[in-house]
Amino acid sequence: MIDPHAPAPPGSPPSWGVPRGPDAPARLPVRPAVARFLVLAGVFVCAACGLVYELELVALASYLIGDSVTQASVVLSVMVFAMGLGSLAAKRLRRLAAAGFGAVEAVLALVGGSSAMILYAVFAWTGGWGGLWADGPRFLLVAFSLAIGVLIGAEVPLLMELIQRVRRQDAGGAVADLFAADYVGALVGGLAFPFVLLPFLGQLTGALITGTVNAAVGAALVLGLFRRDLSRRARRLLLTANVLVLALLATATVLADDFERAARQAVYGQDVRVAVQTDVQEVVLTGDTDGRSLGLFLDGRLRVDGSDERRYHEALVHPVMSGPHARVLILGGGDGLAAREVLRQSGVRRVDVVEFDPGLTRLARHDPGLSTLNDHAYGDPRVRVSAQDAFRRLRATSSAAYDVVISDLPDPGITASTKLYSQEFYGLVRRVLAPDGRLVVHAGPAAARPRTFWTVDASLRAAGLPTVAYRVAARDAGFAPGPDRTAAGPGAPRDWGFLLAARKPPALRLDTARDPRPRTLTPRSLARDARAVSRTRVPGLPPSTLVHPRY
Repeated sequence: MIDPHAPAPPGSPPSWGVPRGPDAPARLPVRPAVARFLVLAGVFVCAACGLVYELELVALASYLIGDSVTQASVVLSVMVFAMGLGSLAAKRLRRLAAAGFGAVEAVLALVGGSSAMILYAVFAWTGGWGGLWADGPRFLLVAFSLAIGVLIGAEVPLLMELIQRVRRQDAGGAVADLFAADYVGALVGGLAFPFVLLPFLGQLTGALITGTVNAAVGAALVLGLFRRDLSRRARRLLLTANVLVLALLATATVLADDFERAARQAVYGQDVRVAVQTDVQEVVLTGDTDGRSLGLFLDGRLRVDGSDERRYHEALVHPVMSGPHARVLILGGGDGLAAREVLRQSGVRRVDVVEFDPGLTRLARHDPGLSTLNDHAYGDPRVRVSAQDAFRRLRATSSAAYDVVISDLPDPGITASTKLYSQEFYGLVRRVLAPDGRLVVHAGPAAARPRTFWTVDASLRAAGLPTVAYRVAARDAGFAPGPDRTAAGPGAPRDWGFLLAARKPPALRLDTARDPRPRTLTPRSLARDARAVSRTRVPGLPPSTLVHPRY
């Protein structure tokens, strides 16, 4: 029988650490109770950092690629699968647990901390190349999820080995202690990301700081508490590796602002004039100088092009205003451009704008370029602005409160907007409409995404609101046909699709007797576009609901 405590045979020492048998206690510089507390504290911090990496990948992928449900599913499923692979791989490192854990933490800190910056760099500098390069962020997202998952999965077996070397206890008790610290750390990391790191540091700096903390704690735990389990060479290698990792992360943190400005220019061009991160989204204004038209981007998606926006907003507003329109509710439309068109009509007594992002309405009110474009709509005393969720606002609004409701919301394919295109949402809209009131909905591009467009139509009809469909062509070459950040291809149709709805089948018409008349819209073009969009109809589509979204 081999004695597990027998000394190693003479010769050169192991290159990474001193392998020990399963019952060999660690030679600690502090009392076992203190050492055990320090190991559990390390578990807590590492778990918090791991969850931050996970949430950062989900958030950045949703921002860069779109469709947050898909991106979250990809990240979480790949990462959980990879954690299983990491746990299996870590079995080979159990006899060198201290050295293995130190190496894993150094690599995890570097990969996780730099992941946001690398993803953003690939998106900014290669996303416009087309072909496979356009899918670079998607491939990189899977690669980072796999790598980070493997490294996080390797932590638990190694930490279990370390805590058992501090003081032997039954396996059930050790597992309970380890996972309690792990889950509490995950809770702290999960709360710190949206409430501290994201709003105060941003995605890039937040990930880099998390990697720095991860590396520092991992190195301190191994080199401080378990240094006697390491060979001299292993201590030097781990110390050098962690110093390099910390230096790289610190340098990237210092340069993060310059990097973000350069990447933003690569995405939006050289004429970025305003870039702010509100509590809801990133808002970027470009142009409006040297003859360049103003561009408004929300989370990287072009929402307003000053050279083309009037075609959209006149088509959105004027047909729905051809009936009674004294009381108007605008859902979304924080840029003030829909309100501008409403205020051009005579007989308007009140306009309520419900915009979820107060930062956008502040910009629309005070930015010289955007406020000029919207004709200073927010300075009109008839306009009242509230920063609310549109769904919640409708639930709190009394019946028959509005003659006109204008739904100027982001594309239904964006996950955050899905509930605002549901049958339940339109049921609330129907309740707040006056008996002869009318509703208009921006329902996405009819030609490029007909299933989405006609699913909105089916949802309106299911809520008891008959519809008539129409569209208007978009001239902007950078117009994105859907919820992601990819512009339409050279041959892709570019249009904005609308649905006019009411309690009774509405008539699609323009009131040309009133002045001022639309500049880009005529009764003939409106009728022609209505006939064109009817040819894209997809019959038999079920409505989208809160519990069964279909976009």
